[in-house]
Amino acid sequence: MRIEFLDSQPPSNVAVSAARTCYFPNGLVTPKESESWKRKPQLLEAIFKGGHHTTLQHTHITLLIDGISRHFIWRLLHSHSFYNSEQVSQRYAKMKKDSFVYPKNCNKEKWENYYQQTFENYEELIEILLPSVEEVIPKFRKKDSMKKAQEMARYVLPVGISAYLYHTVNIITLLRYIAVAKSLPEVQNEAKEFADIISTKLIELDPLLKPLIEYAKKSEFIFPNFDITSVKEKHQIDNQDVFVYDVSGDFDVPLNGNYADVLRSSQMVFDNSILGGFTTYMQLSLSADAQNQRHRRSLSFRPSLKSIYKQNYYTPPIIEKNQKAKELYDKTMRLSYSFFEEQENKLSFGEAIYALNNAHKIEILERNDFSSFNHKAQMRLCYNAQEEIFDITYKQVEKLREKNIKGIDNFMPPCVLRQKLNIRPTCPEGDHFCGIKVWKLKFEDFKREI
Repeated sequence: MRIEFLDSQPPSNVAVSAARTCYFPNGLVTPKESESWKRKPQLLEAIFKGGHHTTLQHTHITLLIDGISRHFIWRLLHSHSFYNSEQVSQRYAKMKKDSFVYPKNCNKEKWENYYQQTFENYEELIEILLPSVEEVIPKFRKKDSMKKAQEMARYVLPVGISAYLYHTVNIITLLRYIAVAKSLPEVQNEAKEFADIISTKLIELDPLLKPLIEYAKKSEFIFPNFDITSVKEKHQIDNQDVFVYDVSGDFDVPLNGNYADVLRSSQMVFDNSILGGFTTYMQLSLSADAQNQRHRRSLSFRPSLKSIYKQNYYTPPIIEKNQKAKELYDKTMRLSYSFFEEQENKLSFGEAIYALNNAHKIEILERNDFSSFNHKAQMRLCYNAQEEIFDITYKQVEKLREKNIKGIDNFMPPCVLRQKLNIRPTCPEGDHFCGIKVWKLKFEDFKREI
């Protein structure tokens, strides 16, 4: 694991200056003026322990991170609303066989063999799928065939595969990472290592943060425990991947550029659509949820995976239709579950988790207000979106349409809304235009093949 901080001035200078400015009658107090101020340490601790944390949110740190597992990113770094990330894509970048994270105290040789086998299956799947992809992809996008084959094959990769990313958060979020790391239900050792590195680097950046870090380390965090089965029983959810309930209000706003333009100023000045919303129970793969959770205003509850574990995995339609690919895919899934359950007995569930594949299905509960969901619908109903999350979002809209929600026709991809408002170009994707004039299709015909 490697972490680097991009250049930043000491956070204590900014936090203390912001706090002093609130009570200073002669204008702004600059960070430079607080640098040598003798009461800076006392005020910093006082505002922190008093819960006045907005002063510590002015300083954002951009972390360059390499060598952390996809599961750790899913469980901690992207499981909240207060971050920005740009990470290497498994859809568009071919993975490398030496990019894996190993659980603590594991049999390294056994894990290397397992990782090697799944990676070889991943590469073989790409080769098998390439002709099938080329049959259905638009002619002018043939150059993307390999990337699409990679997108489908990546489901067999274990969540222990590593990633690299830019990750930007404020100081309070970093302190919260340190606080919760020791109590995560999975990848706890990796989380502790991450927290230790962050702690060291924060003190190197600003020694005055040490008392705040010690406070965070002593904080008690209890991971939320909730039985999703009770929700399924209450709403009689039976064998449904997507179920919408607790619907309130309407998407009762006129269609305008606030929602359809690339700036989406509806995110800046809220309207009454935030008062209506709905809850969704969904089953989806770990891979799809890694995309789904990037919608940070679509808040979701993700239970410990041990509490909902069963052998259940997603299979892309293009693999279902290809017998050779399906046989290899299913074989890899059997290998994954067999190895995972063997290692769970030797290590623990939270450490063996690295062996589970991207395709492994989980259950989550998601709450959306209609303004937030409008944004999600636009992004995920675009034909360039990951296929599985496209299908899930389509089902959410489909079930809302059954309930006659006002404004439901505006839950569509950007090109449809831009066409209604005469915004040009109709498709904002440029060279990535899918090749289909979606704005001319009825919702019922709005399906995708890949």
